[in-house]
Amino acid sequence: MAQELGCRMGQVEQMIRYAYWNSGCSGIIVGVSGGVDSALAAAFCCRAVGPEKVLGLSLPTSVSNPQDLLDAKELCAGLKMEHRVVPIDPMLAAFKTLPGFTETPYLLGNLMARIRMTTLYYYANRDHRLVCGTSNKSEFLLGYCTKYGDNAADVQPIVHLYKKDVYEMAKELGIPEPILTKKPSAGLWEGQSDEGEIGLSYAEIDAALVALEAHEWKAENPAEEKVLARVRKNAHKRLAAPSL
Repeated sequence: MAQELGCRMGQVEQMIRYAYWNSGCSGIIVGVSGGVDSALAAAFCCRAVGPEKVLGLSLPTSVSNPQDLLDAKELCAGLKMEHRVVPIDPMLAAFKTLPGFTETPYLLGNLMARIRMTTLYYYANRDHRLVCGTSNKSEFLLGYCTKYGDNAADVQPIVHLYKKDVYEMAKELGIPEPILTKKPSAGLWEGQSDEGEIGLSYAEIDAALVALEAHEWKAENPAEEKVLARVRKNAHKRLAAPSL
């Protein structure tokens, strides 16, 4: 089992290394939130191309949990990669001057995600870096992401991994315990949690997705029906825009 895990992790590193070499870029940038997904993605990038070529960018707002920023800082220090902090409140404030601006958790959350990705790409363009994505398979299949926000990237090292696999590999790579044990959250509003917003635990989500894939996407219980409905509803987030 350990050998299989090591092989799977080696494949991720090789994929990142190939994308990096093929791009001609001089570095990689990762949005580090203090969560396990971005921590694992950053660790893989450091192993693939060296920590001196990886920049971790934290993009907090006034509603961000201060502990997340401390965890991101500790992570980057442990990985020996550079870490910078760019608060995005001033950019949010500018958008709030738009005529007819309406503030709801949904609208503001999507706006935050797109501002963060725009900021990552600004620094990537300026410094000739690749943007590393941090989406996992569980969230990608559910569509629990923002189109052209957190699902945008030049390389996606963990999008093939269920959340349970993310935790397994993060433990293997020595990701700090506070990151491993905290409640997953996108940090879009105070008290927000991924599982609370979705309405299922990640264990339930992963079990349902594995079963659905094994049974030709036919639901056999209420949890699978709920997950399948989200997979179908958000299929547009996984597909290219319709065109002729």
